[in-house]
Amino acid sequence: MRVDVTVNGEVRRADGVWEGESLLYLLRERLGLPGAKNACEQGECGSCTVYLDDVPVCACLVAAGQARGREVRTVEGLAAGEALDPVQEAFVAAGAVQCGFCTPGLVVAAHDLLRRNADPSDPEIREALAGNLCRCTGYEKILDAVRLAAGRR
Repeated sequence: MRVDVTVNGEVRRADGVWEGESLLYLLRERLGLPGAKNACEQGECGSCTVYLDDVPVCACLVAAGQARGREVRTVEGLAAGEALDPVQEAFVAAGAVQCGFCTPGLVVAAHDLLRRNADPSDPEIREALAGNLCRCTGYEKILDAVRLAAGRR
């Protein structure tokens, strides 16, 4: 099957996509975008979170064919050229990145939260990030990063 999808503002084409292939596989293996991470493949960890038509989804749970003709925005697409998005900058500045495996999904989830709520409370931040698991940081630096990004907007 052929899948034409707009990824980070650019129309991309993949041929030979099989029916059971995930959007995550399409992005990472066929289109060379390694930002979304392949961790649980069950939608439980959030490491593969991307925007699909401006809605955050776990790319491991979306069939590649479902993305045909739609818009996908990955963590790579948050940056404007070499300039990082304020959320990405805040994660770096706050030291919210350790192994980095969960980081792309957390950044997309935090970005989505701050699009909807420019000044979230701590419980709102925790709720927005609840679908993203991290095994390294203990979450405090991640919360600091979201607060920092909110303050910079």
